[in-house]
Amino acid sequence: MKFPKEMRTYCPSCRKHTVHKVHRESKGTARSQSWGQRQYKRVVSGYGGQPRPKQKSFAKVTKKANLVLECTECGKKQVRTGPRTKKMSIE
Repeated sequence: MKFPKEMRTYCPSCRKHTVHKVHRESKGTARSQSWGQRQYKRVVSGYGGQPRPKQKSFAKVTKKANLVLECTECGKKQVRTGPRTKKMSIE
């Protein structure tokens, strides 16, 4: 699905409709793992394989893409969930 580089929408800090720059939200890097992830890594390592069965099928085929809208007037950013798409391009 194609998205415009700029879109005119409501800015809550300006309290009016302004032009916003559109970006796709990127996944942040994990700083440290939680206790459950560390334990799972320990159990999976070595011989023996998976401690529990893997999920075979999924209910949803695609994920919703998050859009970051940056106001050109005040510079504030807001995150908005986009539609379900396999491919997303900002043009």
